[in-house]
Amino acid sequence: MKNIQDLRLFCETAQQGSLSACARKMDISPAVVSASLKRLEADLGVLLFIRSTRNLRLTQKGEQFLRHCKNALAILDEATTQIHSEDEELRGVIQLSAPSDMGRNLLLPWLDNFMEAHPRVEVRLQLSDSPADLYSQPVDLALRYGKPKDSGFIAIPIAPNNVPVLCASPSYINQFGSPTTLQQLTEHNCLCHGHNDTLHTRWTFSKESKQASVDVTGDRQCKDGDITRKWAVAGKGIARKSKLDVIQDLIHGRLVEINIDGWHGETFPLNLICAERRILSPTVNAFKLHLLENVTALFNQLK
Repeated sequence: MKNIQDLRLFCETAQQGSLSACARKMDISPAVVSASLKRLEADLGVLLFIRSTRNLRLTQKGEQFLRHCKNALAILDEATTQIHSEDEELRGVIQLSAPSDMGRNLLLPWLDNFMEAHPRVEVRLQLSDSPADLYSQPVDLALRYGKPKDSGFIAIPIAPNNVPVLCASPSYINQFGSPTTLQQLTEHNCLCHGHNDTLHTRWTFSKESKQASVDVTGDRQCKDGDITRKWAVAGKGIARKSKLDVIQDLIHGRLVEINIDGWHGETFPLNLICAERRILSPTVNAFKLHLLENVTALFNQLK
């Protein structure tokens, strides 16, 4: 198995789902892709794909080989990158998706600082509370809250101990008081947000080994987390937000965290997600460290 390009074409064909799509992606002819796969199958002595006139799917042996092949290519790419980049200036394009609130209020200045330190780095940023599709959209990295739904993704912890918190402005609390039980939340104007077709109006809490949920209502609902935070700061109601999203407001007193008799939200970690290990270039690794430093500094200010 001397041709590494055969391995790359195999992985790309599996991801694209057809010879023609792989050929377009790699800017070669379908005949070259077909010959490469036949050569690889002959070298291995197994059938990797089941082909028909319209469909192409991996065999069981093909699926098994694909996992090992991706790992092997990732290790090789990482080694090659390290050899050629030890003394080089960071460069390249960071294609990143992030939640709207964190993106606008925390990430933008962090990106500016990173790009000022590394002027040959470019950034293409997508902000949305709906998760980006790392396979179909022009995004290599995503900052996401919660555990990755795709177990095949690589998840790098950025804020592993982040939690959702209840918060409101001092003016709201002065006017309406602060709830002391979960049930009292139903008596308050709660600011609900969500994404896609989901609006989170049931808030779930944990305490020791117990769990409880409360159905909340309010006169303001939005699927943009930044708007929800701004409503809370303006005194319009109680919000349930990621602590990292409101940490600057908590530090500067624009919002106050509401604690209800030991009830708390489940851990809501922030991870940097990518689909393949080869994406973790020296530039991405440096950006990851930059994120970790800034997040750690913020949480230290709140202590």
